[in-house]
Amino acid sequence: QVQLVESGGGLVQPGGSLRLSCVASGFTISSYAMSWVRQAPGKGLEWVAGINTGGDIIRNIDSVANRFTISRDNTKNTLYLQLNSLKPEDTAVYYCAAKKVESSQIYFRKTSGYDYQGQGTQVTVSS
Repeated sequence: QVQLVESGGGLVQPGGSLRLSCVASGFTISSYAMSWVRQAPGKGLEWVAGINTGGDIIRNIDSVANRFTISRDNTKNTLYLQLNSLKPEDTAVYYCAAKKVESSQIYFRKTSGYDYQGQGTQVTVSS
């Protein structure tokens, strides 16, 4: 059974940190560009960060630059998102998503069209 399972979310004060994990099963992520997508309360999906198959091409939206870091460990079939200096506006459900790619140079910068997506983990930033 193919699954992406996120974990690591929770309630944190502004300025705090969290580390999200996304473990894949039923397929090998090494052939997939991976992304984190979030959905804030009452808003649509927002692409947050993406990474290529080898982990050497990383992109993110400007609002999380120098605060969030996407990474992957293909040997553990796991995607990560390190969240630092969290702000209330980061409150959202965070989803990981996987897109099969033919090139190692591709990252996927979209909110839909993935081959697989997890169920999400809630991140709440509040004092």
